[in-house]
Amino acid sequence: MKKAECEQAVRHLCHQWRKECGFSSAPADQLSFGSFLSWVQQNYSSYLDFRTTTSVSYDMEMWFDDEFKQNWRR
Repeated sequence: MKKAECEQAVRHLCHQWRKECGFSSAPADQLSFGSFLSWVQQNYSSYLDFRTTTSVSYDMEMWFDDEFKQNWRR
């Protein structure tokens, strides 16, 4: 799968994960990327198969942070 396709899917999955796991009312800055990554690995591992110049988890964390406005952590 191409990186752009995975990015679009992962950004969508961020919000699906938040709802399915009961974090809808949790403040965005308290959401855990590690928990999200584990959920994706268990349920949607095909989206972890793309080429990148960094690492898959790094790119995914960047997208997660963008979606939940956690870029301030960097």
